Amino acid sequence: MRVLILGAGVTGLTTAQALAAEGHAVTVVDAEPRAGHGASFANGGQLSYSYVAPFAGPGVIGKVPGWLLDPDGPLRFRPQPDPGQWKWLIAFLAACNPSTAETTTRRLLLLSMLSRDLMAEFAARAPFDFAFAPAGKLVLQPDAAAMAGARRQVELQAGLGSAQQALSREECLALEPALAHIARRIAGGIHTPGEDAGDCRMFCEGLAQSLTRSNAAITLQMGTRVTQLIRAEGRVRGAVTTAGVIEADAVVLALGTGARALARPLGLDLPIYPLKGYSLTLPIARDEAAPRLSVTDSAAKVVYARLGQSLRVAGMADVVGYSTALEEKRLSTLIRQARAAFPEASDWQELNPWAGLRPATPTGLPILGRAPENPGLFLNLGQGSLGFTLAMGSAAVLAAEIAGRPPPIPLEGFRL
Repeated sequence: MRVLILGAGVTGLTTAQALAAEGHAVTVVDAEPRAGHGASFANGGQLSYSYVAPFAGPGVIGKVPGWLLDPDGPLRFRPQPDPGQWKWLIAFLAACNPSTAETTTRRLLLLSMLSRDLMAEFAARAPFDFAFAPAGKLVLQPDAAAMAGARRQVELQAGLGSAQQALSREECLALEPALAHIARRIAGGIHTPGEDAGDCRMFCEGLAQSLTRSNAAITLQMGTRVTQLIRAEGRVRGAVTTAGVIEADAVVLALGTGARALARPLGLDLPIYPLKGYSLTLPIARDEAAPRLSVTDSAAKVVYARLGQSLRVAGMADVVGYSTALEEKRLSTLIRQARAAFPEASDWQELNPWAGLRPATPTGLPILGRAPENPGLFLNLGQGSLGFTLAMGSAAVLAAEIAGRPPPIPLEGFRL
């Protein structure tokens, strides 16, 4: 079968890998000049299989006013003349309840555990380096109330395949001595030994090169923008691009936030909106001053991941539209937070700042599978901040859907 994949980020490329392994002829198209240069370029670097509880949690609504009033807060909102933004926000607020959050967590854990197993298998034989490390993850909690909530989440996830342990402040510091500078802000933490870290851009670039070198059935067309999906005789048959028309037996839409505009003419209202995030990639100056574990500061909503000889720092969720401009206030906040946590880890001269748009759904569940009322079109979208984490599992779902096999996990809640 000829399959056209729109998007050469981590979701599109892992889907290409899964489909090529089943003998399909795959063409991947992306507007960027190189693979992994969109939302995959400099994300948080954490593969957080057990930490998939949605942003739309039951306690979020009460925290939003404080976050919005705090200039250094993790969330910022800028109203846009875009009905899609308001529709997304209303659906997000509606999802901020215990029942929806628990159901979403259960479903995401099925997908993330599938991804974990597939990534472990791949990393063991990967023909390229992507700074992969089975580092484990420590999520820091700021006070007793937060720690109690984290313990409840551990209990929920214990029966769903997650191995996690609640630690005291002293145990957190013993496990990760580099946290000494913020010890007073730590009430405790949740340690998950089975989490990984890796450089998503390196993964995408390496996978793209590996696939095209080893498999003549895969073609990458980079620097090629898709302008329209082609529908004829009741089914999707390809796409119009800046390099011409590409026909296919199946089309996979894996374009992240860019998918909404392409899908709309086909009558599909994709519930996706960008959550803008920022990151720094800091050369490590003193090895012992940088964390060995992946660390998440749950109060500041900032993550830290060691990627080889660099420290990736990422955070923030700005609902501000589609701009990827680097804003000084947000970058300054992230630098200040990172410097307070690990002041001697870097010389703070080289920051490598970046901003990207996470394609998020209101509930946090990605959209997977066949597109309704559009035969020939398949969706792999909306992984939000979990794109790298969920990529392998999402690709396995898409491969099964295109082959007509039963999916590897139940798809209730994932379909559009």
